[in-house]
Amino acid sequence: MLLDKIRITNVTKKATQSPKKHSFYKGYALFVTKTLRTPLFQRFLRWLLIKENIDKSLIEEVQIRVYPFQKKNGNNLAGKWNQRGNISIFPKSYEFYGKLKARHGNKIAHSYVKCRARATLIHEILHAKYFSDEERVRRLTKRYFTLYAKNPKTEKLKNIVSNILFKQ
Repeated sequence: MLLDKIRITNVTKKATQSPKKHSFYKGYALFVTKTLRTPLFQRFLRWLLIKENIDKSLIEEVQIRVYPFQKKNGNNLAGKWNQRGNISIFPKSYEFYGKLKARHGNKIAHSYVKCRARATLIHEILHAKYFSDEERVRRLTKRYFTLYAKNPKTEKLKNIVSNILFKQ
């Protein structure tokens, strides 16, 4: 399925990053990669592709980016799909994660990272079919992510994580 298409990219340290931040982002990327490669989530993605009738050849590669990508408006980008079939998943900022961890604790912060990565990948996969319909992609992302999170075999999704993810 997508297991063999997931890889970490952009590992080279940016000149502006401190060793502490560089280490954090590398660990974040590894954590996200492991999260997206779990057998249960891979089975879910396989089901999603079938359910939505999305040809898996539309997804060439899933790149887990080490560093955040900031848009011109100042917001960080969670993910991106292009018509060559490349999906990029970007982390939240070091500062955001620090505030989240301080406010809600390590367990919620880790759950947030996992849920954000999964929701982002679901979202970008849906763009392969509905590339020009952002509203529909967002609606389906919320539906499918909620469906995955309610599966009794998955970790319990805290309300706080869901609120943080879908507050926009």
